[in-house]
Amino acid sequence: MTGFAHDSIVPDRASGRSKKEQVAGMFDDIAHRYDFMNRFLSAGIDAGWRRKALRTLIPSSPRRILDVATGTAEVAIMAATMLKPEQILGIDISEGMLEIGRSKVEKAGLSDVIRLQKGDSEDIDAPDESFDAVTVAFGVRNFADLTRGLTEIRRVLRPDGRLVVLEFSKPSLPGIRSLYGWYMGRVAPGMGGLFTRNPAAYRYLNDSVLNFPEGSAFLDVLQTVGFRETSCERLSLGICSVYSASK
Repeated sequence: MTGFAHDSIVPDRASGRSKKEQVAGMFDDIAHRYDFMNRFLSAGIDAGWRRKALRTLIPSSPRRILDVATGTAEVAIMAATMLKPEQILGIDISEGMLEIGRSKVEKAGLSDVIRLQKGDSEDIDAPDESFDAVTVAFGVRNFADLTRGLTEIRRVLRPDGRLVVLEFSKPSLPGIRSLYGWYMGRVAPGMGGLFTRNPAAYRYLNDSVLNFPEGSAFLDVLQTVGFRETSCERLSLGICSVYSASK
């Protein structure tokens, strides 16, 4: 499969660094304000999106979960509470985000359940068929190679294991779509610059959303790399989507 437009979207086109290096550096830079900005820019509804995504895993009762692009461990901590698994491994390419995540895990008293380590979605340090479920929240847009990342995720899932992806999407209603475009293109970078001193991170957010193969296009990608029973549920007028699939 050929590459996708979002694979080449980077925070700084003038930089000579790879997408992975730029994304890791960007998240290191904004890690200290990341959770606050999520709450602020989404008016707090992002937590509901995460809960909605994790509810799709309740019927399968996964015992071992991999959280890819775990960031500050928001999904990992929520999954530990909602799903009561035996073990959760969270991986991320940003050590700055992981440091904050580890503090949150310890504060929540979940260090015996959740382990966070630096790791790459395209080269997961785990044997084949290691996990009952894999979650990715707002992370697939950051993959440097979408096909390779999803193929690697499928490798570490056991047969009949579940993948749940939570990702931004674009509203389909014209008026809402225009308002969303203005908010993501103008307001979010402005607020990002004010609170994190890094407006480029939030311009990158908008650019990567605009170029991501959402909806049925993403389901096609999942099916092409070998997933089955794929589905997409759009949330909040299409601002966000929950994708589910089985190995």
